[in-house]
Amino acid sequence: MIDALTLVIDIGKSHAKLLMVDERGHVVERHGRDNASVISPLGYPALDVYGLEDWMRTTLRASSNTARCSHAIASTHGAALVALGDESLAWAPVDYEFDGLAQYPLLARAFDAAADGFTQTLSPDLPAGLNAARQLFYVQNLHTDAWRRTRCLLPYAQYWAWRLCGQAASEVSSLGCHTHLWRPQGGDFSALAQAKGWAALFAPLRSAWEVLGTVSPDIAMAWGLPADCQVHVGVHDSNACLARYLDASAAASSALTVVSSGTWTVLMAPGAPTASLQAERDMLANVDVLGRATPTARFMGGREFAALLDGAVPDAGTLVDVQALVDSATLATPSFAEHGGPFMGRQGQVLRGGQALPRPWSAALPPGQRAALAALYCAQTTAWLVDRLWERVQRPRTLVVEGPLAQNPLYLTLLQALLPDSQCLVSHDDLEGTARGAWALCRWGVSAPTYHLKPVAPVTIPGLEKYHAAWLHTLA
Repeated sequence: MIDALTLVIDIGKSHAKLLMVDERGHVVERHGRDNASVISPLGYPALDVYGLEDWMRTTLRASSNTARCSHAIASTHGAALVALGDESLAWAPVDYEFDGLAQYPLLARAFDAAADGFTQTLSPDLPAGLNAARQLFYVQNLHTDAWRRTRCLLPYAQYWAWRLCGQAASEVSSLGCHTHLWRPQGGDFSALAQAKGWAALFAPLRSAWEVLGTVSPDIAMAWGLPADCQVHVGVHDSNACLARYLDASAAASSALTVVSSGTWTVLMAPGAPTASLQAERDMLANVDVLGRATPTARFMGGREFAALLDGAVPDAGTLVDVQALVDSATLATPSFAEHGGPFMGRQGQVLRGGQALPRPWSAALPPGQRAALAALYCAQTTAWLVDRLWERVQRPRTLVVEGPLAQNPLYLTLLQALLPDSQCLVSHDDLEGTARGAWALCRWGVSAPTYHLKPVAPVTIPGLEKYHAAWLHTLA
């Protein structure tokens, strides 16, 4: 008998993927497509849902493996909502990088005045449309005819589930993704969402792993999927990455932090105290697939790493280079990215003996030391955020590192050295964490997901503790 496959639809902001994964978790087929916004009929930048659907249909129709897909699930980026009308979309879904209120200061102030405070939503004020409630406020006030066509609101992942099977649902990991729409600690819609009538428009809540139904006959025929393919509710992408480490029946007993790296390095700490969150430090609470407030911190690690490399190869650094930096008191102080992170507004510097080195740093530091400095800086920032997330919590700590930083041995070694009382684990999975988590959700409570985790070996670096103390002093 030929093994059944799971179709994972993984839509990121700049890239979309279709993956067919077998029962053992191996990728049988993979397809990718660049993803960019399009101009909507109303004139604003919108998510390219029609272009994506055309690509999915054409790609799947051409594959002999499509007929083997017994499950389908979507994982998408957050801050994205879709409005359904009577027979089609009520209006094109707004791209979160578009600031619809920027040209209307009175409306922008009205939104700010109406939005719930951080203590209620644990959602900081973010630029453009990253607080998805701003998108709804924009359409409701400035495109009134389109708003009147709105019959149902869906988070983005659940739009694709609806498109596949015709059943509408909402899900908490998407609703709780810095939207201003959800109260993580109360487990219900924010006062803003209720006052504006949005809460009543959202489809009923379902769990990410639930089966909504089977693919509709028209989709089965057009896409080549079997008529009995089961469609799952779907999930917010960062929470898909986290979900593979959660137990379906109970909260984790250890102080777990999942470090998901890429352009953004995102730390998610299920079970950490929300009282430690600081909005001004770009800390917030996401909501995991179990509906729990999940303290989260982030920094633009990929961009900062590249800035400090200054042209060096990412893995050029060694422990010898680290020791040279420690011995010469060569520090990188935040920050090297314009957006987000705990040190917004600070201008990054490289200091040696307390004196700033002029750019380009390649004039003073060889490639190995620049690569080591990038790894050390990112490890220090990660460690600082872990300490903030788990402040005053006396429990053994476990870190799991995913993504590009999981491929950098020096970063991992330094992170373990900076957090000697924690156990650092690294993911060595050939399938990205988002897609792996979505695949695992289709088996929620039935079989354990594949972890592919290995411990990071502890290493003693003379002088590192004093060096890190000096770095912390620069933050004061």
